[in-house]
Amino acid sequence: MSDDTLHLQALARHSVAVIRAGQAPSGAYIASPTFSVYRYSWLRDGAFIADAMSRAGEIESAEAFFGWCAGILVDRRERVASLLARRAAGERIATTDFLHTRYELDGRDSASSWENFQLDGYGTWLWALGAHSRRHGRSVEPFAAAAALSVAYIAAFWDHPSYDWWEEHETHVHGSTLAAIHAGLVAADGWSALGSGLRSQARDATRDITALVRADGASRGYLAKWIGSDAVDASLIAAATPFGMFAPDDPLLVATVARIERELVHDGGVHRYARDTYFGGGEWLLLSALLGQHYAATGRVAAARAQLDWVAAQATPDGDLPEQSNGHLLAPEQEQAWIERWGTAACPLLWSHAMYLTLALELGLVEGPL
Repeated sequence: MSDDTLHLQALARHSVAVIRAGQAPSGAYIASPTFSVYRYSWLRDGAFIADAMSRAGEIESAEAFFGWCAGILVDRRERVASLLARRAAGERIATTDFLHTRYELDGRDSASSWENFQLDGYGTWLWALGAHSRRHGRSVEPFAAAAALSVAYIAAFWDHPSYDWWEEHETHVHGSTLAAIHAGLVAADGWSALGSGLRSQARDATRDITALVRADGASRGYLAKWIGSDAVDASLIAAATPFGMFAPDDPLLVATVARIERELVHDGGVHRYARDTYFGGGEWLLLSALLGQHYAATGRVAAARAQLDWVAAQATPDGDLPEQSNGHLLAPEQEQAWIERWGTAACPLLWSHAMYLTLALELGLVEGPL
């Protein structure tokens, strides 16, 4: 076995260790233990982290996170019911009234201000739970009450503008958000514990989501950052891999990935979108690994391995993976302002470690449990 392969395997084991160390007794995964504004848990980040741990055979870790998600929803069941009633009555709902996306590790709402209205996490945790259940033959019954709340919530509000994966552009309906919601609702449609009525509601919403996204994409020939936009976002890769809203060879998805490769990929690193200025607009490791996962799913194994190698090359001497690399910045003049505001960019980022781990497992370089 080559030294390079041994290094990649060691980084995968270290990734599991970083994630274990970053999981609170509540089951929540901290986004980053060293970056002040990331010392919280997101449903979106955590769902990808739980999926990686599930793939690695860390069943208890993944299910502890699902339990944390379940607690978030069950504790807010009256709030969900109120939101659904207001939606049915046609009432205007303020952004601040919706469920949050970023929580304290113990499940409390964060008191600090944040771009909290994001819907994708409430679909992503359902997707991760469904994948975990199939992978390990585990019952979803312990999480059914919370899953029902999550399904009802996103099935009602999927077409409502909200912040995207990056906590930006709250006045739009985003393609990657819709893909996450779609994936969660598809998973839930197969759970008899939710009842036929709610499953039918989920099925109707997935049909409508697909129709909207496909019609919008057909108007320009590729999927867009948000409905009606002409831009792309690297998070759209997830519409096929891993969310399965589109087949990897669907012409719309193929055209989308091709445009992402042209505009957002630089020597293996992947930028979020063309006008990104956050910490100078660097290349995000989790997106580079996501592209590698998509390459692996489409049989481009050498290209997938190249993505894994690029991500691994960004590790610190201690093996920690940052949120992004500043090796190729889209807006270098903006980097220092962010450093002065919040300090250096997040490192380690558990989501980066999770996506690296997922790709390493996908390529068969490691096998769980690690």
